[in-house]
Order: sequence, then structure tokens, then C-alpha cells
Amino acid sequence: MRRLWQFGQTVLGLIFRHPITGTSIIPILPDGRIVLIRRRDNGRWSLPGGMVDWGEDVTATVRRELAEETGLELVKICRLVGVYSAPDRDPRIHSICIVVEAEVQGKMEVHDTLEVIEIQAFLPSSLPPGQLSHDHDQQLQDYFAGLTKLA
Repeated sequence: MRRLWQFGQTVLGLIFRHPITGTSIIPILPDGRIVLIRRRDNGRWSLPGGMVDWGEDVTATVRRELAEETGLELVKICRLVGVYSAPDRDPRIHSICIVVEAEVQGKMEVHDTLEVIEIQAFLPSSLPPGQLSHDHDQQLQDYFAGLTKLA
């Protein structure tokens, strides 16, 4: 059912020619490691996140996508890292991505096996550089630089 809804959202976005709003989450574990997921569609590492559902605010989307893709619980959203809107940032559709840093807790566990192959926590110094999906390399660079970016 969720896949059908996502497909419907994509089709509506194409028909009406408006960008879709989504989120990326920079999940920080209590020990300082950053959680990434490996995407099933392209096999690349990625920040967890996804599209804002109808009737849902961004905080609810962050909480839901984090739980679905990583099994982790949102403790708090720490800061806005940026809003990324380049038409080519997502190869599937034109999307506007709101990126937040979040403190998280719990046990990492794949719940959405249709989207996620694996989950791993990385030290900031050992993130897979240049191998991330979409524009997540840029999002992380901006995060580490302490920027709040509108791009």
C-alpha cells in the first residue's frame, strides 16, 4: 500500500509539475556516530529520510522515516542543516529536501526491506566519502561546516 501511495505522489508531482517535499535526517547516536542506510534502488549509502505525507508536518516525517528506515527513535531535532531544492538533486523527481540533525536512540534495525538493504553507524571521520546517494555528500559537508544552507 505504501509503495502505491509513493507511486501516486510521484505521478501527481509529474502531472502538476510541482516539487515534492521531503526530509533527510543526520541521525547522531549517543556515542557520536552517524547512522546511514544502504538504499536498495541504487546500492549506495544514504541519509535516512523520505517524503512528507499529506497531513503530516516535517517533525512527524522525521520521526516516521527514522523509525521505518532505521528502527531508531527520535530524541530531538537539534538543528536545521539546510533546504536543498536543486531540480537534479534527486534522480527520480524534483524534490525539496529539508535536512535536520537529530539525536537518536534505540536499536538499529531494517523495517522497510523494500527500500533499505542495511544500516550502519559511522564515526564522522570514517563516513564513505563520495559514495553517498543523491546530494547527501553535500548535505554532510554543510553539516560539518556548521552551515545552515539554502541551496
